[in-house]
Amino acid sequence: MQNRLSVEAYVEGVLSGNRMILSRAITLIESQLPSDKILSQQVLEQILPHAGYAMRIGITGVPGVGKSTFIESFGKQLTASGKKLAVLAIDPTSQRSKGSIMGDKTRMEELAHDPLAYIRPSPSGGSLGGVANKTRETMLLCEAAGFDVVFVETVGVGQSETLVKGMVDFFLLLMLAGAGDELQGIKKGIMEMADAVVITKADGENQTATQRAVAEYQNAFHLFPPAENSWFPQVKTCSALEKRGLSEIWEMISDYYSLVRSNGAYLQNRQRQNLEWMYSLIRYALEEQFYHHLEVKEKLPEIEANVQNEKWLPIRAATYLLDIFKH
Repeated sequence: MQNRLSVEAYVEGVLSGNRMILSRAITLIESQLPSDKILSQQVLEQILPHAGYAMRIGITGVPGVGKSTFIESFGKQLTASGKKLAVLAIDPTSQRSKGSIMGDKTRMEELAHDPLAYIRPSPSGGSLGGVANKTRETMLLCEAAGFDVVFVETVGVGQSETLVKGMVDFFLLLMLAGAGDELQGIKKGIMEMADAVVITKADGENQTATQRAVAEYQNAFHLFPPAENSWFPQVKTCSALEKRGLSEIWEMISDYYSLVRSNGAYLQNRQRQNLEWMYSLIRYALEEQFYHHLEVKEKLPEIEANVQNEKWLPIRAATYLLDIFKH
């Protein structure tokens, strides 16, 4: 293939922290070409011993919460203290919206020009599982390139929160105060996934509403069963514009890491995530093979029509198609 480097060139470039080669390596792993898949696997296997050492932090938030502003301000604080930061995005909606992350990248202009930061949009094609697998692989490349902290942000909504939770150490949920019944607007499932809630835009006239929201979220966390890792989720406030509350958030995340590293939960979580990744790759590969099977492709429209018109039960249709696939 033209424009492809050797395995050694990719590995050396990534390990030396060369941004251009890192970007090319990420493009390679996002490729659907069979030859690129083989090449990218060889690259990943060689960089693997150098990956896994970064702090992986997931960030999600309700629409209008100011996620980009928060990531930029928080990110700038980390780079100011000498930390190297990579910001990755999971955007399962981008097939339809053509990728809102590019808008985010322009909004995070200061961070995008920071020599210690690296912002990477998510791939815009493929299924949810496919996007997630590429984000995991991108994270490994960034870690091997020497980044100390990796932010994985959700750009889409819905399933992407669960995906991000499944690949990070710490999951941060950004919320707004004074937007009515805060707890009504957020799914219990996302609250249960969060290791911390941060109330953003805690400035100006918002201060009273912010304090009320803090109490509500703290009470909500008390209703959940205690986490296996012994961490009790915390509620913090910040003003990204006024740069207030950011150091407290970093302190809290550092406390979390100290706890889970000392009690073994950190390693257990990483091991569990690696297994989950393997199983998701198996599911993704099987699904891809199934839908690319010639006879399945040929029969599918007719079978779909039978199910829609209630001529066939879905279980009969599924069994029939799987039998074709297996033989």
